[in-house]
Amino acid sequence: MKIKRRLLYALAALLAVAGLAVSAPRAAFAASLVEVTSFGSNPGGMRMHIYVPDSRPANPAIVVAMHGCGGSGPGFYSGSEFASLADRYGFLVIYPSAMQEAGFGKCFDTWSAASKQRNGGSDPVSIASMVAYAGQRYGGDQNRVYATGSSSGGMMTQHMLALYPDLFKAGASFMGVPFNCFANAADYPPGGQCTGGSMNRTPQQWGDAVRQVNPGFSGARPRIQLWHGTNDTLVPYSLLQESVEQWTNVFGLSTTPTSSDTPQSGWNRRRWADATGTVQIEAYSIQGAGHSLPSSGMAAAAVAFFGLTTPTTPPTTTPPTTPPTTPPTTPPATSACRVTAAVNAWNNGLTANLTITNTGNAAINGWQLAFDLPSGQTITGGWSASYAPASGRVTATNAGYNGSLAPGASTTVGFQATHSGNNGAPTAYALNGSACTTG
Repeated sequence: MKIKRRLLYALAALLAVAGLAVSAPRAAFAASLVEVTSFGSNPGGMRMHIYVPDSRPANPAIVVAMHGCGGSGPGFYSGSEFASLADRYGFLVIYPSAMQEAGFGKCFDTWSAASKQRNGGSDPVSIASMVAYAGQRYGGDQNRVYATGSSSGGMMTQHMLALYPDLFKAGASFMGVPFNCFANAADYPPGGQCTGGSMNRTPQQWGDAVRQVNPGFSGARPRIQLWHGTNDTLVPYSLLQESVEQWTNVFGLSTTPTSSDTPQSGWNRRRWADATGTVQIEAYSIQGAGHSLPSSGMAAAAVAFFGLTTPTTPPTTTPPTTPPTTPPTTPPATSACRVTAAVNAWNNGLTANLTITNTGNAAINGWQLAFDLPSGQTITGGWSASYAPASGRVTATNAGYNGSLAPGASTTVGFQATHSGNNGAPTAYALNGSACTTG
């Protein structure tokens, strides 16, 4: 029995490490991961690392990215795609390192009584201190703070959104559990009721757990994105629904989604929008996946959900003192990309194939194609790229196999959409922030 238990522990630890994903190759930047040894109140005794991209606005957004049990901040930096996305979009990334032993190594404390109280101590207070430090030292925007993480980090994501709804604007929890799922340290994996496969509370009970943290809070709650593999047995897939029940209750929404789609093969997404049409909750069921998230492209979907996918531009050191007296009336004759669209429409539906050609002189390694979807069109599924959001200004992110485009090379992606009469092709294409020609 002891040997079997040790083998299970070892397997779980390997799975937790696998949950870091394989990151795409990053371009050469001067920025590097920096450790901060004194960042403020640190009752959790945690380590802090931060990634500050070379190109960023004066007040960049802050993303807190948290590892799984047995991992570390530097490990999650190396094994996930958030730093490369920070290079592209100009936000700061904080990588905390958990130091408390539980279950499969060092994990984020989501079980102790102190961790379940706002400003009660332990890891949540340490993480909040890191966010404040990023604001003081690097000008990080305290009104644009986001949380994400894998496994133990996914659990802490939901935890921080419950404790500090006035600090975090949104979160993306990979393989997490609802807030207050763990009764105490003994309940933490590999044993216990929370992840034992039998956890089942009512939506009201889950929602009450969040509300009782700060009964007087009346502000806007942070939006949340939830991810889980259907074959995950370490943190059972059934806990995805428990998280859905918690957060729909917190938002006062029905547990029945307002829409569902498949952004890319194997990604089944449910969405819950409020009365204004704002999507407050997304839940992704990744078909056939075990305890192995986030995988390629998922970090980009999380960053898009946060609303951080506007590429940053380097500051101009010597801006012109007066605007041009005769601004150009036509765009430049050349562009680094060309997009050709082919639309096949019927009744209230259509499919669109977009052929992207690299017309520049340099290879493209990793791309995002932004475009305006005509009014009344809503994407319901796609292939060869992931798409977010489903309407308006949409960003298509490359799949794992088509992210590289040599000069002159092309790739074709596509989507299916509904429409209310306007079945035209998308417009205003931009590849990695650079406008594209059409035709």
